[in-house]
Amino acid sequence: MPELPEVETTRRKIEPLLRDRTILHVEHDAPHKYRDTHLAAGRRVTGLSRRGKYLMLNLAPPQGDGPHDLEFIVHLGMTGGFRLEGSKHTRVTIRTDGGDLFFDDARRFGKMAVVRPGEYAGMPTLAAMGPEPLSGEFREEAFAALAAQAGAVKPWLLSQRPVSGVGNIYADESLWHAGIHPAQSHLTRDEAARLYAAVRDVMGRAVEAGGSSLGSGVGNYRQHDGLSGLFQHAHAVYGRGGQPCPRCWTTIEKTVLAQRGTHHCPQCQPLRRPEGQAQAGQAHKGQAQEGRA
Repeated sequence: MPELPEVETTRRKIEPLLRDRTILHVEHDAPHKYRDTHLAAGRRVTGLSRRGKYLMLNLAPPQGDGPHDLEFIVHLGMTGGFRLEGSKHTRVTIRTDGGDLFFDDARRFGKMAVVRPGEYAGMPTLAAMGPEPLSGEFREEAFAALAAQAGAVKPWLLSQRPVSGVGNIYADESLWHAGIHPAQSHLTRDEAARLYAAVRDVMGRAVEAGGSSLGSGVGNYRQHDGLSGLFQHAHAVYGRGGQPCPRCWTTIEKTVLAQRGTHHCPQCQPLRRPEGQAQAGQAHKGQAQEGRA
């Protein structure tokens, strides 16, 4: 599934095709998945923005220089992407005064909606999304305070609440760089600082590399110009189960955590029991020894 780096690359690639264009019509046959797209007709695209994994076309009235009053929100799903020509996998066609743009989605998990800015009641993940990882709003102190109370760290990252746009690939990569087990809970201040730095570093490098492209199927992530991402060549653990860790040469393990395939190095990322549990365990052991005495 495209994560922040892939969606940001998409934004950068298609913005020159849509900025200052007027949308004439949006064609599709699934109004339950592509909601209220008729509201985009006649609107001018003033620019493209992004929140986490969501792409946003900012729409304004055709005349005037006022701010946009509608947002055309796109979630790429697992295999969604924009193309310059239609195909058997085209689900949505955006017709503009500058030409057509086609949204292909082989597995049909992508979604769209036109809403007023900030009215995300029908999109709870977007409404509750945390700060952008490469923005000034993502602050270490606030992140550490939340991490200290969190359960298993990888599912917590995937919730999008502590920081936006981190999915399965970049959670595994960030946790490896930080040396933290994916199931670790209640991070220490030092662990949180390492993870904060790792998230910013990994996401920044992935954006500059154009994201990650995995596999070679029809739904594999690529851009409208045919270019694939390159960050997969820098993956340390994701997709490398059974291979040696690039840091210590221990075999990388692939497990399932919160129903998601998860990769980690058992040597570099040991699971630390939270302090309270460790003390309770020591006390129980001591009581057992006294009982035997």
